[in-house]
Amino acid sequence: MTKKEPILVIMAAGMGSRFGGLKQIQPVDQEGHIIIDFSLFDAWRAGFRRLVFIIKKEHEELFRRTVGDRMEQWFEVNYVFQELARLPEGYRVPEGREKPWGTGHAIACCQGVVDAPFAVINADDFYGASAFAEIYRFLKESEDESQYAMVGYRLRNTVTENGSVARGVCQVEEGILKGITELTEIYKDGENARYTLDGTHFEGLSGDRVVSMNLWGFSEKILEELWAGFPRFLDENLPVNPKKCEYFLPTVVNRQIEEGKVTVRVLPCEEVWYGVTYHDDLQTVMDAIQEMKDRGIYKEELWG
Repeated sequence: MTKKEPILVIMAAGMGSRFGGLKQIQPVDQEGHIIIDFSLFDAWRAGFRRLVFIIKKEHEELFRRTVGDRMEQWFEVNYVFQELARLPEGYRVPEGREKPWGTGHAIACCQGVVDAPFAVINADDFYGASAFAEIYRFLKESEDESQYAMVGYRLRNTVTENGSVARGVCQVEEGILKGITELTEIYKDGENARYTLDGTHFEGLSGDRVVSMNLWGFSEKILEELWAGFPRFLDENLPVNPKKCEYFLPTVVNRQIEEGKVTVRVLPCEEVWYGVTYHDDLQTVMDAIQEMKDRGIYKEELWG
């Protein structure tokens, strides 16, 4: 049986709470391109031809108009709706809950739509062309459904001058991911960084540490694992944090690694991440995009 073409899954259901509003559709150049335009252009150059957007149902019309409809001349485009009520049998949405269930739930919602090896990205992060080339090559060449991949960025290339960021700090041995520690308050510190767990005491982090930016390569196997682990997550977290607990994708991958179910190859990447975590990040992103255009990495009109 012929292996199906890899799919690119874009997580776009989250609202930009710190930036304010739908940051996914904020223009980052004079031509009106948004960050996802550059990711999709890089993905197309790498070889991807199938897209799945994960969005909220209430954003469908706006997202189709600003992104999806434009991409249909280049890609096969599908949509998945991350809905609070999509829960295992016997569970219900806690009263007052509005926050999505997290990245693990977002990807789980792709079951029934994603039917091939797939890559995952965030809609509002700039990843760089080589990152898409690496993950596409992995998905095309891998024959083992128990082997995943993650594009690993240098921490120094993923922080902002304007506040803290959350990153999955990776333990890597001989190119294989051994575990991820989620740190939610990491601050730039020159070429390095520092983090805090309590808002008072800080520890240093080398700028060379490998971090996850949620650019993954998976077999379809992960979808079953995500649903299988969701009831356990709900049982453990709903009693203590019913309105805000989140089912994180790296947590599930961590568990699979610990149980010996999968191996995760880390694909090294020296690209610089750009994103609009805070309003003041927008100018930094715009300046970086213009500089890349001046160097000929992108054209003024991407699809020309």
